[in-house]
Amino acid sequence: MSQTKLHVKKGDTVLVLSGKDKGKKGKIIEALPKKGKVVVEGINTVKRHTKPTQSAPQGGILVKEAPMHSAKVMLVCPACSQPTRIKKNALANGTLARACKKCGEIVDKDK
Repeated sequence: MSQTKLHVKKGDTVLVLSGKDKGKKGKIIEALPKKGKVVVEGINTVKRHTKPTQSAPQGGILVKEAPMHSAKVMLVCPACSQPTRIKKNALANGTLARACKKCGEIVDKDK
């Protein structure tokens, strides 16, 4: 399985484009580039039934976020707070930065 370059990163605020949580906004907790998926806080929750163990003697039902495909989310620009695609801008020192296509504001810097 090949690693794909994601258009979003950990800590980005995103809008869900499809699925049961369509239209909801959330923050990315984890990015999984090898699988092409992201985990969004409070979105795509699943229930996991756990047996009682030494570390969790109560057991029971845990609610946690499941990974979803990165194509189902769109970055929300922190400056104009609208869902947008990204473009790459070259900075003065030669590095690339992600920028909002709508307002042109730099989202953050790539390494």
